[in-house]
This record gives sequence, C-alpha cells and structure tokens, in this order.
Amino acid sequence: QVQLVESGGGSVEAGGSLRLSCSASGYTMRNYCMAWFRQLPGNEREGVAGIDSMGGTSYSDSVKGRFTISRDNAKNTLYLQMDGLRPEDTGMYYCAAGPNPPSSDDWYIPQHYDYWGQGTQVTVS
Repeated sequence: QVQLVESGGGSVEAGGSLRLSCSASGYTMRNYCMAWFRQLPGNEREGVAGIDSMGGTSYSDSVKGRFTISRDNAKNTLYLQMDGLRPEDTGMYYCAAGPNPPSSDDWYIPQHYDYWGQGTQVTVS
C-alpha cells in the first residue's frame, strides 16, 4: 500500500525558513515524479515544485529562488527547503507521486499524480 506522510510544517515569521519532508512507503520512489502542492481553503491546489525521476526540477514563479526541492531515493524521502517565507506562502502543503508527465512543463497539474499525502500546515505571519 502506497503511503506518503508529510512533516515539518509549522508557524514562522516572514523571512524565516522551514524544511518539509515527505516519507514514502509501499513503492520505489526513484521511479516516480514527485511534487509539492499547496492549497488554501476555497482555492485550487497549486503546484509549488516538482522533481522528476531523473532529478530534473521545476518551480512555480512565485517560489523560484526561495524554495528548493530535493529527493533522497535511498531514504524514500522528498524534501522542500523553504527560505525567505512570505505570508502568501501560507497553506496546507501536500506531497504527491506519479509517473513522469508526458511533458516536463506539466509537472504542476494535479491530475498527473496518483498518490497524495495528508498534508502539513505552513503558516507565515
């Protein structure tokens, strides 16, 4: 059974940093594209960062230069280092796993992902 469990969320002041982790089990993470999404109540899920099975990374314009996505396939763990946090980064953050999308430009589309975690809350004030 595939399971994704996020951790590392919390409350932080603007300008601070957080590091999110996503522990995967039940499948071999190295074969999958992984991504972080975030969502506010009433809003659609927004792609934040993605990393494909070959290590290629993609970011939304709003986080480029501040966030870094990485993966440790040996530990079956995905990370999101978030620096320079802003109030608009507030939201529930989810990790997702799925096959590499047909185009690398489509990493941010939620429908490409088969597995999702329960989320971890990030609040920036």
